Amino acid sequence: MGVRGAHTAGPGVTRVLSLDSLARLDRARRASGAASSRLPLPDGMTVPLGCDAVAVPARYGPLVLPRLPRLGCVYADRADWWWIVPSDSDVALDWPAPARYARGALVPDAESVPELIRRADDSVPYTPPIPLYLALCRVTGTTPAWARPINA
Repeated sequence: MGVRGAHTAGPGVTRVLSLDSLARLDRARRASGAASSRLPLPDGMTVPLGCDAVAVPARYGPLVLPRLPRLGCVYADRADWWWIVPSDSDVALDWPAPARYARGALVPDAESVPELIRRADDSVPYTPPIPLYLALCRVTGTTPAWARPINA
């Protein structure tokens, strides 16, 4: 059973869904199936670009922080550090292992919700995803996807 790009909106009317719409629907479907807790944003924060998160094992957290020019909200628990990023920050980015991307800032199978250890300086909780991606590539020894050789 595959996903089709057209949807019947009523008798004789067909609505075409864009690839972006299909990707968002698939992400929402996958995110809704897991038992998760959402990272709680501090009071007064707004998320005009939606809200996802990137997690790394706790040992990498202190190595990433000084490499970022701007920090948003950062959370931590015993096992992981979490950065809030705008929704769809995984589009065209292959986040380096052992980083994990969490749509909707959902922490899967969490015994407890990670604690806020750094609050953003303004009213949006985001850490810019490209500098975060580059910092994670650096500390994990991963070559950024766009700098890798292309195999034909």
